[in-house]
Amino acid sequence: MRALPSPRQHSAHNPTATGVPPVPPEDSPQAGAVQLPGTPPRSGARMDVRQSVTDRIIAMLEQGGAVFRERWTRAASRGRPRNGKTGLPYHGANVLLLWDAAIALGYPSHVWLTYKQAASLGAQVRKGERGVLCAHFERKGAPAGRTAAGSADDGPGASGREEPAGGDDGPGERSTLLCLPFWVFNVAQIDGLPAALLDPALAAPAWTDRSAIEGAMRFIGGCGADIRHGHDRAAYAPRADRILMPDIDRFTSPEAYCATALHELVHWTGHPDRLARSFGQRFGDTAYAFEELVAELGSAFVLGHIGLVDATIEGHAAYLDAWLQVLRNDRTAIFTAARHADAAYEFILARELPSAAQ
Repeated sequence: MRALPSPRQHSAHNPTATGVPPVPPEDSPQAGAVQLPGTPPRSGARMDVRQSVTDRIIAMLEQGGAVFRERWTRAASRGRPRNGKTGLPYHGANVLLLWDAAIALGYPSHVWLTYKQAASLGAQVRKGERGVLCAHFERKGAPAGRTAAGSADDGPGASGREEPAGGDDGPGERSTLLCLPFWVFNVAQIDGLPAALLDPALAAPAWTDRSAIEGAMRFIGGCGADIRHGHDRAAYAPRADRILMPDIDRFTSPEAYCATALHELVHWTGHPDRLARSFGQRFGDTAYAFEELVAELGSAFVLGHIGLVDATIEGHAAYLDAWLQVLRNDRTAIFTAARHADAAYEFILARELPSAAQ
């Protein structure tokens, strides 16, 4: 929870082989025959990709916090979804879409390929399999052969990001981002793949050489945030640039303490001296809840990375209704939230303390 600012101090509170997203939709002729599970069939009209992705995220959230958090963290414990040909991870809202599909459909692997990438490896997507819709952004008016996310040689999305860094395409933005669909298939849907892509080790938890508690403490310690204990509730106080936490023995478990601290640490990354997140101008009265959505996603990324999948973020207020309101009113909001959550996740991971053995 991020403490509300106030005058008084509160004590609470690619072409085929070169990019991820790897290809635009025209690279996958079979993609037109598949659709995101849970969405209506597409007509001949141009797809509103932003709305399609937003609708899917809304459907996840509408299942309730206990459901989507558990699904995301279970999927995240295997690591970020990644492209099987380039090895690059997916980012942003695409991570949520692929995590949810992997759990909902029972896929053991977090490795995905486009139809054409599978074919280029001598493999074949099985007849009748459905791809998962993802989003790739290109900036309108970019020089020929060059996209906002990759160079002319690298192909679309070669940076591994769904959206160019720094580009929201939100209300009031002068530049225009084209949001293009592409579809990927899990390796479990594909026959004839090289054995290396089907190695069971690829489905193993991402964090196997240390405990989740150790991982959490190495991130918390590495960031060097000012953390003060003895408060009634966990919160980040932006004016003081300080994380406020109850004493450790007030949590139900060490795992719950770590999960809660990491959630507040994501808020901490938004300080002007760090990632400088500010949503007031765009989201108005819902800016506070939107920051909580960024923290929700960012902490899910971190908790999944270290395998802390059964922990509860305690004393956390319910913002689900506010999140749904924002997403229903703004089809670009989930892309903004996921991009900022990604940035917070990477900021925290970059500051991990080395182990004693290193």
